[in-house]
Amino acid sequence: MNALKRFVLWDYKRASWQYDVMVALIVVFIFATPRSFFSDQPKPASVAMVRGGYWIEPQQLSGVPEPQLPSRAAALINSRYKVRAEILSVEPIYDEEAKELKGYLAFPKP
Repeated sequence: MNALKRFVLWDYKRASWQYDVMVALIVVFIFATPRSFFSDQPKPASVAMVRGGYWIEPQQLSGVPEPQLPSRAAALINSRYKVRAEILSVEPIYDEEAKELKGYLAFPKP
């Protein structure tokens, strides 16, 4: 019981083997824990500028018919960035492994 109390209260001197074991356990936990274990990852913006265009989250364009994708994408981009972007095309981006829709790339008029 005394060893558990000392472990919880971090009561070991530096450079002792007990201290080194505790530090090693912490480091292993940090680097060995998969990212999915922590579900508090920050959510990226729903519309973001990327090289050559704009990234749009799939929820933003769900249910929009394909012919209306460029106009809806332009409205989202114009409201987010306060610009007058004219969108030429919108391409869906799929995850190669899961065949899941990850988002859309909207390409503006140069």
